[in-house]
Amino acid sequence: MREAYQVELGQLADELAGMCSMVATAMELATRSLLEVDLRLAEQVIGDDAKVDDARSACEEHAYALLALQAPVATDLRSVLAAIHAAESLERMGDLALHVAKAARRRHPAPVLPEQVRPYFAEMGRVAVELAREAEQVILSKDVKQAHSLEEADDEMDDLHRHLFSVIMDRDWPHGVAAAVDVTLLGRFYERFADHAVSVAKRVVFVVTGRMPGAAADMPGGHG
Repeated sequence: MREAYQVELGQLADELAGMCSMVATAMELATRSLLEVDLRLAEQVIGDDAKVDDARSACEEHAYALLALQAPVATDLRSVLAAIHAAESLERMGDLALHVAKAARRRHPAPVLPEQVRPYFAEMGRVAVELAREAEQVILSKDVKQAHSLEEADDEMDDLHRHLFSVIMDRDWPHGVAAAVDVTLLGRFYERFADHAVSVAKRVVFVVTGRMPGAAADMPGGHG
């Protein structure tokens, strides 16, 4: 029975890793839709969001079934509880990619981004996708060291976000209030996406070590 339960836990981890892959792809396509003013890509992300929601529901149903059937303890219990929390974070990551795509669609055929800030979003998109892909690997490997390494990429995202904000707030910003609002919101979407990826990694550390990394000590870049 124990061996069968471990197989079930492995399948649950695979489901979560699959969600990571889905939200990484969603943010990758959403960023391209933003930078390339590509309505087709935006519509693809918007249409695929329901699949992320369905994947979260499936993960949670699987996790609750494992709780009910086996009454797990210790590491097994942590694995199931962490999966429930991680599935929520991953669904939110999908929602944030959705918000980016909707912004691109709302302004089409006009570009959302002034030329001045496009390099920031190209880089923020790269970091966001990298974080989601790293979270996928951490879920599968349960590598605590790799989990902690996500904070470095999250710090990079925070730096980009701060620099972006300073550009918007500059008194010489020439693009008007509407563009400033769009850029501010979009920057926040990317920052939160990164925070949730770190949160997922922290759940893996919890499974392995029995304690959540402290935001101030173990993973200073994480806010999840």
